[in-house]
Amino acid sequence: MILGDYNKLVVARETSVGLFLEDDKEESVLLPQKWVPEGTSIGDELEVFLYLDSEERLIATTLVPKITVNTFAYLRVKQVSDFGAFLDWGMEKDLLVPFIEQEKRMVDGQKYIVYMYEDEMTGRLTASSRYTSYVEKEEIELQEGEKVEIIVAYPSDLGFNVIINNKYLGLIYKNEIFKTLRIGDKTEAYVKTLREDNKVDVILEKQGYAQVEPNAHKILLLLRKHEGFLDLNDKSDPEEIVRRLEMSKKAFKKAIGTLYRQKMISLEEDGIHLL
Repeated sequence: MILGDYNKLVVARETSVGLFLEDDKEESVLLPQKWVPEGTSIGDELEVFLYLDSEERLIATTLVPKITVNTFAYLRVKQVSDFGAFLDWGMEKDLLVPFIEQEKRMVDGQKYIVYMYEDEMTGRLTASSRYTSYVEKEEIELQEGEKVEIIVAYPSDLGFNVIINNKYLGLIYKNEIFKTLRIGDKTEAYVKTLREDNKVDVILEKQGYAQVEPNAHKILLLLRKHEGFLDLNDKSDPEEIVRRLEMSKKAFKKAIGTLYRQKMISLEEDGIHLL
């Protein structure tokens, strides 16, 4: 059984307090009655999340956590105490960030990027805002052009630092950002460059003509939504295109060029018309 993660377990027996679930090693854990799905029977397989309750007992729940073990998330501080900061992570028992694991002293009500791990000394799930200590910096198993999942971590002078696939640090340069990004946002991106110093540059769109198809599709959807007309063309201000379409002018021109060649649109002085 994996603490702090989802586990597929089988219903072994029913009691007055809930169901006991077992793994393939016949180890069992209680799913309290309040979380038992309606219609569950002995022998059914359930996917449940495992954590420690307020009495440090392993417990199963069907509640959905905001973070799982060995991953990152953007969580809000519910309370600061003499032990550290307690985060809201979707469970009945809050998640502790000890003072020693705080990059800066946390403030009640504020949100922070944190990493959750199982503390080897206590066996408890614990979080850290020193999240750069928990990323892989040596063995970067990525390929240029690879599609990845990112979490926006914090802004820098160059752009935004991001966490890639819950494992690596990366950077999106500000001149390659064509939509609004906020700390904690989760989105898809693509590996642009793997640098010799093991730093990773990512972009939000595929490079080259590979990005035309989704952008062309987006423009078609907008044309249909706006009765077949958009008051934009290849002479429109780049900032206006970014604001309205969340794509660069270069990507916009490639997309409308593709649609024009496919005779799906006409390009007029007043804008784009759907044919």
